[in-house]
Amino acid sequence: MTSLLLLRHGQIRANREGRWHGSTNSPLTWRGRRQAKRTARHVAATHQPLTAIYSSPLDRCRHTADAVAELTSHEPIVLEELREYAIGDWENMRFKDLAEAHDFVGRATSNPAFEPPGGESLAAVAERLSSAIDGIAAAHDPEERVLVVSHGAALAVAVGVLLHNDPARWVDYHFSNCSLTELVLSPAPYVNFFNSTQHL
Repeated sequence: MTSLLLLRHGQIRANREGRWHGSTNSPLTWRGRRQAKRTARHVAATHQPLTAIYSSPLDRCRHTADAVAELTSHEPIVLEELREYAIGDWENMRFKDLAEAHDFVGRATSNPAFEPPGGESLAAVAERLSSAIDGIAAAHDPEERVLVVSHGAALAVAVGVLLHNDPARWVDYHFSNCSLTELVLSPAPYVNFFNSTQHL
């Protein structure tokens, strides 16, 4: 049974300020770098053997993945499909303002085809995340474990689709910075543990 160890990136300034950074490229904060290093030590000590590391192309994930790579001897494989939910003209808005001015989460959840101006739909995010996970699973033997470094909303959408066949269930899953979640894909997908942050 292929096991995916899902890792959300470390803290960025937008996380601290409650802003949405989807396609916006942001570096880790000092705290985020510490989170990544602590997570890397934990993964290297307790989640071996890893077969591969996959990462979103955005810097916050690349830097988090690189911290693990330094201790596990796996060069991260960058997959565009693992990037965050991009919301176009609404990027960098505070979550509070997204809710009050646009009801973004409500509109996306009730209508997965809804696209923010210049952004992508929940359905499109679900399709590319599902494609990425299918590709990762197909590239590995059933007994292997791989690390997938991505983003809070993207991972929530992926879990909603895999566990419930419903991207609208993304609202049920919150991933903390540098949290770890183990997703087992077969015989039917299930979560072994979710949003673990004890290592931090």
